[in-house]
Amino acid sequence: MTPQAGQVVTVFRSRLRAPGAEGYAGDSARMAELARAMPGYVEHKSFTADDGERVTVVTFADRASHEAWRDHPEHRAAQRRGVDRWYDTYSIQVGTTSYASAFVRDVDRA
Repeated sequence: MTPQAGQVVTVFRSRLRAPGAEGYAGDSARMAELARAMPGYVEHKSFTADDGERVTVVTFADRASHEAWRDHPEHRAAQRRGVDRWYDTYSIQVGTTSYASAFVRDVDRA
């Protein structure tokens, strides 16, 4: 993915309840599938730190695309389930990319 100015990036940080996260994997997979189908979706990636904190970075092409994802009824329902069932903590940061740059090594010239 080549980042571009104007894209909207969400950083979602969370910690799952232990125990209590039954059903999370299925809901997470469904939300990934739904996000990929949304107009303006660019990419998302998830990581888990050694201390158990989970981070998902989601990128949409623009603010309108991001807001459509944010407000999608199925996504809203999953957010409510997260608060009710799965998360001990979470935080969300959303920002619009004001500058973007990328580098890709040309393997033929390496």
